Amino acid sequence: MSEKLSLREYYGKTLAELGRDNPDIVVLDADLSGSTKTSVFGKEFPDRFFNMGVSEQDMMSTAAGLATGGKIAFASSFAIFATGRAWEQVRQSICYPKLNVKVVSTHGGITVGPDGPSHHATEDIAVMRAIPNQTVIVPADAYETAAAVRWAAGYKGPVYIRLSREKFPVIFDENKNFEAGRSDTLRKRSEEHTSELQSH
Repeated sequence: MSEKLSLREYYGKTLAELGRDNPDIVVLDADLSGSTKTSVFGKEFPDRFFNMGVSEQDMMSTAAGLATGGKIAFASSFAIFATGRAWEQVRQSICYPKLNVKVVSTHGGITVGPDGPSHHATEDIAVMRAIPNQTVIVPADAYETAAAVRWAAGYKGPVYIRLSREKFPVIFDENKNFEAGRSDTLRKRSEEHTSELQSH
């Protein structure tokens, strides 16, 4: 697991691939497309890319409106802004009516590092899980990110995908298939180790 890849770069790349096959996919960003990597989609499909500026609440409401019109909307920002600043819009306008919006945040947890605690998002998974009808996904690596984004595009309903700023070690390969609600066993504990734990 020495190789490390960027989850957000694979997000941008996968969005563009999906956009080529499905004209109903639209992407919204809150003036951070260079960091979230949605700019990859924006350069290829400028007519389906919307930079909403530093207005995360408006971005989520607009994504909800586009979903009402039959679009598959991907809305992105840093985790702290996508889930903190726009939480009410995600709750009321996207999740309660079960609209087809995928909120994909980057810079989750403390991976924002030097940007400081105002940009750290340690509560985002908890607040997103608390909303009815929401599916929450935290991919383990870049390949699972790509697979999760493809799965989300085909799933009808609200999804929250949480990505990092830093590159993560590669765990899976490029053929990784994502299934919601299914776990992957990476390593089984040896019987000897299990018996040692049980004896303590």
